[in-house]
Amino acid sequence: MSTEKISRRDFLNLAWGAAGALAVTELSFVGLRFLSPRATDGEFGGEFNLGSYESYPLGSVTPVEVGRFYLVRLQDGGFLAIYRRCTHLGCAVPFDQASGEFVCPCHGSVFTNEGDVLNQPAPRPLDLFQIAINEETEIIVDTSSPIERNQTSPDDIVYI
Repeated sequence: MSTEKISRRDFLNLAWGAAGALAVTELSFVGLRFLSPRATDGEFGGEFNLGSYESYPLGSVTPVEVGRFYLVRLQDGGFLAIYRRCTHLGCAVPFDQASGEFVCPCHGSVFTNEGDVLNQPAPRPLDLFQIAINEETEIIVDTSSPIERNQTSPDDIVYI
């Protein structure tokens, strides 16, 4: 039975190595957890149930802050879910009730209530999110993947 003594230096090197490995493991776990998608209903990147379509008057633009989009009900009854991110540099674009347009405060891009570019430097219309209408005629907006478009189209509009 041999009992080999470990030196203080070897013990400290082993302890520091174990502590370093533990720290790297914890930081890796935290980093991966931070970067992984956590889309749930009612949060950006998930689905939003906005209730009955009758709650939205014709010609209205309703902000959904937590979803980062606007629900637009056009005069003809159609719906659009417009992402509030400017297609120029990604600024948050507010809706100006007075002019009835989306106006980017950073670089002056102006968009119609359908998201079409009126004033550049934005290179293309505002992005959309997919809209579905369920059996109870409730509006469901899925913010998991924005729909990029190079031009506005009547096919973008969702009707009941």
